[in-house]
Amino acid sequence: MSKRDKIRMSGEELADFLAKQAKVQIATIGKDGAPHLVTMFYTLYEGKIAFTTYGSSQKIVNLRRNPVMTCLVEAGDAYNELRGATLTGRARVVEDRDVLLAVGTVVAHRMAGLPVPGDLSTVDPAFVEGVGKAMAKRVAVILEPTKISSWDHAKMG
Repeated sequence: MSKRDKIRMSGEELADFLAKQAKVQIATIGKDGAPHLVTMFYTLYEGKIAFTTYGSSQKIVNLRRNPVMTCLVEAGDAYNELRGATLTGRARVVEDRDVLLAVGTVVAHRMAGLPVPGDLSTVDPAFVEGVGKAMAKRVAVILEPTKISSWDHAKMG
């Protein structure tokens, strides 16, 4: 078994890791072919990386031109603590208000340090209403991954 194979996260480990993190680095491709890299707060929507952003943002302009996107989620400070994953695939820009509200509400909860709700019916209606207003000019982005690489240096012993 290669060193690379030893540090790869299992599907369950990866799902748990992604569910516990809050920030993702997003790379889209600009008009000139150069990467456009930003950090976003995210959640998992149907098991996939999802975030909201303004519909007129540069990343959305890029994704409407070319939907290829790479996401990096990482954690750890010391070398033997480094864990992470890169996920590459096609980004779906979603304008459906129900999806936008679901993603936006969970991201807002995480940013506010609140527990992640199991479903929107458990969230204070005033909170949901506030998120709905904040989503007025936003869209959701969901990554449909085609390639995933992961690592957990703690597995090296």
